[in-house]
Amino acid sequence: MTAHQPEKPGTPWAEPGQVPQHRTQGRSQHPHPPQRQARAIHLGPRSVLALTLTSATGVAAFGWPLFADPTSQASAHAQDAPWLFAGLLVLLVGVVAATISESGLGPKAVAMLGVLAATGAALRPIGAGTAGIEPMFFLMVLSGRVLGPGFGFVLGSVTMFASALLTGGVGPWMPFQMLAMGWFTMGAGLLPGPDRLRGRAELALLAAYGFLAAFAYGTVMNLAGWPFMDAQASNVAFDPQSALSANLARFLAYCMATSLGWDLGRAVVTVALTLTLGATLLKALRRATRRAAFETPVTFEPR
Repeated sequence: MTAHQPEKPGTPWAEPGQVPQHRTQGRSQHPHPPQRQARAIHLGPRSVLALTLTSATGVAAFGWPLFADPTSQASAHAQDAPWLFAGLLVLLVGVVAATISESGLGPKAVAMLGVLAATGAALRPIGAGTAGIEPMFFLMVLSGRVLGPGFGFVLGSVTMFASALLTGGVGPWMPFQMLAMGWFTMGAGLLPGPDRLRGRAELALLAAYGFLAAFAYGTVMNLAGWPFMDAQASNVAFDPQSALSANLARFLAYCMATSLGWDLGRAVVTVALTLTLGATLLKALRRATRRAAFETPVTFEPR
């Protein structure tokens, strides 16, 4: 018979089915910090400068009639201004896209851009604009949130361009729609907490943004065409002889009379789709982003 060996003090004996303490002493008891969300495009100084210049030009293109002197040459050529600004915006959006591509728009990001733009363009005709039912807006919110502001601006502009070709909506208003949708999607990428905020709190944030941004989009697009209405035809039309405050009151009345129902429908649909499908789509987009490994450089080795 063998003598019973006394237990050594401090020996970490474990019950059946338990892991000995000495195997778990080196493990951290704190949860891992959330991983930084991968971005398809990293905005460099040139990209930020190009976006800023394009946005400033867009603001001028949308709102110049409110601040132009009625006796100025700009007001004298008011009927030509939409076409001139449309051509200028097309060039500027092209410059922004080229600048952002220099910041790292690789083949994986281009493929992701093509898939999402095609999906958004296909979603737009579903409601045919009836009562503001436009499902593409909720896709833009979620895509901008996951893929960042740089990718969001390009995606919004390209999606609106593709949908205009698909639905036959090509005209002088198209560059304004492209720029407004670029702002809409970029804004979702600028929301706080992209790496830490998850779950219901994130969905609530995206739903609130989608609700407000849907009204902002409609208001901005109203401003693109409202100044060129005949002031004699309606008392809510733009009057170049009136003061800024009077024209703003006219514009508010114009929005409430013409587009409030459409904007409300767009906002409600965006919120409903975000709350019901947002969690699933966010997981899918983040999974695709991780698998694409946008931030991993592609190298080719000689055979």
